[in-house]
This record gives sequence, C-alpha cells and structure tokens, in this order.
Amino acid sequence: MSRESRQLSRLLRHTAGERGLAMTPDGWASIDDVCVLLAMGRVELDRAVEENDKSRLQVHADRIRACQGHSAEGMPVTCEALENSWRRVAPPDLLWHGTNLAALDAILQEGLRAGRRTHVHLAPARNSHVGRRSAVDVLLGIDPGKLGQPVFEAPNGVLLTRFVPAIAIRVVEKADAVHWGGWSGG
Repeated sequence: MSRESRQLSRLLRHTAGERGLAMTPDGWASIDDVCVLLAMGRVELDRAVEENDKSRLQVHADRIRACQGHSAEGMPVTCEALENSWRRVAPPDLLWHGTNLAALDAILQEGLRAGRRTHVHLAPARNSHVGRRSAVDVLLGIDPGKLGQPVFEAPNGVLLTRFVPAIAIRVVEKADAVHWGGWSGG
C-alpha cells in the first residue's frame, strides 16, 4: 500500500475531526477538501484509492470516504449513519474474528467490544481477505444467531456489528486451524 493510500485511510478513518475536515455522519468528505488537506492531486488520490489493499476507500462523484473502521472518538461519523449506509445482512454461517492470546480470556468472559472503533469487524470465512487482521494468534467463530443485534456489510465486504456477547463465541481455534482449548470447531 502506498504512502498516499495510508494517508487517505488514516485521515478518513481516524483524524478527520482533529484536522478539521468536514465530513457527513456516514463518512463522506469532499475530494477537493481532502486533496487540499493532504497536498495531493486528483490523479494521486485516484491511484491511492486503487492501491488500497483492503478496498477501504470508496469514491462517488466528487466525494470520498472510508468504508469502515472509523475511530469512535474525535470523528464526525455516527454509528447510526454508518449502519444506514451499509447493507444489513443475515449470515447463515459462523463469522470470524482474529485476535491475540493476551485478549482471549477477557473476550471469552466479556465478549468482543469495538474498543476505539465504532464497530467490531468480522469476516465471513476463516480464510477471508476482509475483516481480519493478517497476524493473529486465535480465530473466534461467532454464531450470528446469538448476537442479538444486526450485522452489516460494508461495501468492501467487511461484516460489522456493535458488540459480540460472549455467548455468541462458539469456536476458538489457533490461527493455524488447530482446535484450541477444548472448543470444537465447525
């Protein structure tokens, strides 16, 4: 991913508020404003959007936004507006979330919280390119029927929800696909 792509992603997901970028509650900003703020031309911006390795950036006419992954604090986006811009889905199969061993005990007791983000990111499959960090110790299989709240799909395919209760975590596997800790997989 290019430096420009990282700059765009960071601005539109995390620093727009502190940098004074006008943004709609569902994350859209003027391309002209973004180009001025980042000292970037339109050709560079279009190339940076194309190079974004997780397809996080979305362009429509004269506007741009990050599809998902916004910071909960300091950004002019709202959970409700983001959810209204995404597609509500009813996944029939387990959803997946990658995490590290240090966080596992707390997650199994308290569930998955969005932390500093607006939503918890989930992947539709174990080997999914989207919704999953590349370096994880453990994969959690989430039963969408036990969430008790909606699941949304961002335009880049990442699945999102506000919270995953511990009861919805059905499978815990080492990231190398070996079953771990007495949980059965499926």
